[in-house]
Amino acid sequence: MNRFEAAERALRTAAPHELLDAVRAVLVERYGAKEVELFMADYGLAVLQPVSELPHTLDPVSVHNSPAGRAFGSQEPYCEDLRTGARLHLPVSVRGDRLGVLSVTLPDRDAARDCASELAQIADVLGHEVVVAERDTDLYLQARRKGRLTLAAEMQWQLLPGRSCSRPEYDLGAQLEPAYAIFGDNFDWSATADRLMLYVTNGMGEGIEASLLTNLAINALRNARRAGISIADQAALADQAVYAHYQGRCYLSVLMFDFDLATGRASVVDAGSPQLLRMRDGVVERITFDAQLPLGMFEETDYVAQDFQAEPGDRLVFVSDGVHAVASPKGEAYGEAALARAIQSTRLLPAAEVPRAILRELTGHRGEALPADDALIVCLDWRGRPLGH
Repeated sequence: MNRFEAAERALRTAAPHELLDAVRAVLVERYGAKEVELFMADYGLAVLQPVSELPHTLDPVSVHNSPAGRAFGSQEPYCEDLRTGARLHLPVSVRGDRLGVLSVTLPDRDAARDCASELAQIADVLGHEVVVAERDTDLYLQARRKGRLTLAAEMQWQLLPGRSCSRPEYDLGAQLEPAYAIFGDNFDWSATADRLMLYVTNGMGEGIEASLLTNLAINALRNARRAGISIADQAALADQAVYAHYQGRCYLSVLMFDFDLATGRASVVDAGSPQLLRMRDGVVERITFDAQLPLGMFEETDYVAQDFQAEPGDRLVFVSDGVHAVASPKGEAYGEAALARAIQSTRLLPAAEVPRAILRELTGHRGEALPADDALIVCLDWRGRPLGH
C-alpha cells in the first residue's frame, strides 16, 4: 500500500470526530510532516477556525491576509517558507463548496514541492469525509463559528445547501449577513444531469418566526421539486402550504430559476422582492420579470413561468432587499447604480468570492457593521455546456 492509499484508508476508517488525528498520524509517518492542522471557514467567511477539541488551542487566522487564507481564496495550494521548513496550505473543498484549509508543515521546500500534488488529493478526500462526518458529530460545525449563533441563524444555516458549488456549466457562490443572526432570507439550489434549479428567498419578520416561515416554504418547494413537477407548480404548492398555515398573515418572496444546462434557457417565477442583475460583455443591467404574488399571501394563487436565456460568459447576481434597499446614514438607498459598480469592481473574482466582496462594499455604504435586515447575495457564473458533453 503506497502512502496516498494509506492516508485515504485512514480517513475512510476513522471515527467521525477523529479525522484530523487520523490524517495527522499518516502524514507524520509517511510524509515526514512536523505539524498538521485543519481550519474551517467561519459562517461569515472572515476567519479560518482551528479544528480541535473545545476550547480551541490555536488562534483563528484571517481569510483575507494570511497564507492559509490565500490558499482558501485562490483554491490553490500555497507554500509558506518557514525558518525551519515549509508549510503547505491546501484548500479543503467538496465539488466547489469551500470548507477550509489543511496546513501541513514539512522539513523543507523541496519536500513540500515533491508531495504537494498528493497532499492536495488527500485534502480533497478529507473534505468529503468531513461532509459525511457532520451527520454524526458537531465537531466541524462547532469549528465553523467564531461566536454563538442565534437559534434562528442555526435553523437557517442547517437549511442551506452550501455556500458555493461548481460544475462544468457554471460556478455558484452565496453569502448571508449578518452570519450569526440571520432572520428569514435564504437560498437553495439543486442540480441533475440536465438541470439546475435555484431559489432566492426574502423572508418576512424576524427571529424564530421568520426562520419557521422560511423553513416551511423551502421544504414545501423542495417537496414539490422532488416530485418532479414544473417550477410554476412548485410555487403554487408552496404557496398553498404557507397560506394553509398562516392564512395570509405571513408570506415569503421568492425568485425561482429552472435552467436547462445544455442550452442556458431557463423558466423563471418572480414572486416578490429579490432582484437579478446580469453582467454581459462588461455591461451590468437589471433584469426584470412580471411580478407575481409572494408565496402565501392569498389562497390558491396561480403562477406563470417566464423565459430567460443565459449566455456563456454571463454573470448573474441575485440580491435580497437587504442589499438593494439598504439605506446609508443619510437615508440614501444602496440602489441599482451602486450595485452595478460593485459588480463591475468584482468582475475578476471567482463566483464564490463575489458575494462576500460586495457585502464588504455594502457595509461601507451602510456605515455600520451589522445590518438591520438580512443581506443575501448569490452569484452565478454561466459557462454553458462544453462541446461533446
